[in-house]
Amino acid sequence: MKLGILGSGKIVNEVLPVLEDVENIEPVAIAARNEQKLKDLVEEFNIGKYYIGIDDLLADDEIDTVYVALPNNLHYEAMDKAIDYGKNIISEKPFTSNAYETDKIIAKAKKAGVMVVEAISHRFIPNANEVKKLIGDLGEIKIVSFNYSQYSSRYDKFKEGIIEPVFRLENSGGALIDLNLYNVAFAVDTFGLPKDVKYFANIEKDIDTSGIVILDYEDYKVSCIGSKDSAAPIINTIQASEGTIEIPDALNSFDKFNLTKTHASGVESFDYNLENKSRLYYEFVEIEEIMRTKDLDRVGELLKLTQNYMDVLTRARFDANIYYPADTIN
Repeated sequence: MKLGILGSGKIVNEVLPVLEDVENIEPVAIAARNEQKLKDLVEEFNIGKYYIGIDDLLADDEIDTVYVALPNNLHYEAMDKAIDYGKNIISEKPFTSNAYETDKIIAKAKKAGVMVVEAISHRFIPNANEVKKLIGDLGEIKIVSFNYSQYSSRYDKFKEGIIEPVFRLENSGGALIDLNLYNVAFAVDTFGLPKDVKYFANIEKDIDTSGIVILDYEDYKVSCIGSKDSAAPIINTIQASEGTIEIPDALNSFDKFNLTKTHASGVESFDYNLENKSRLYYEFVEIEEIMRTKDLDRVGELLKLTQNYMDVLTRARFDANIYYPADTIN
């Protein structure tokens, strides 16, 4: 894979060291607006070249795949252009700003014969996949609670009126699309599409700084809490009639979990820790294999998951009367 990277922010700085350990991925170019950042990254990670802006990178014939790590609101435009250039795409979460944009990109990519996969880590982490396997052994699901609350380093500036992209409607920001996305996505990947979606958001300056999504599965409910204006211990639980799974970690990391089984004769407890690599390692290893082997069935499966939770996230946001400029295309 000859990889072109779009963006130079925090996630790119996390991904580049991981790519050094992944076979068959060569970052050959990077594009962003800040030239000094680009020079630093090119030197530190031995990237062949950089471009100011994305168009020149997309036109580079040496690149066969692009990694989209731009601000949320720019994902759609970047992927739309990349498809025109025939590039395969790895997109950071959120895939797009809303479900409508997601459906358009997927349809266009399929027509063009371009592979597109969302890089969202829980899909590929061994512990997360093991939890999905164990769900069937828990009996009837009763209550599920996921909480990703992390006080944002940008929230103090936000209160002072200095609004950075993560808190801007124009950039498709907010707590739901940032932290709570992981909760919603894992819930939908694990339990399927809910019967109903409600979002009870705390809104400041027109954006959700925290909130609770309730997913109604009729026989049980799932609570997804995401906060950028306050912090709390990260504890996630899946409670069922014959056992409980506790995940003491954010669902995008999923370093370990505990299974407690309830029997007539007593209680058994099992600790799981199936991984020894960075959370990002697993996703890039699998995505590289998918694209190298042109596994279109797996691409389609992953895109269906992306469509499912982009649908739920859009419904949740609209339920709280939170609208992005990108929503006006509807």
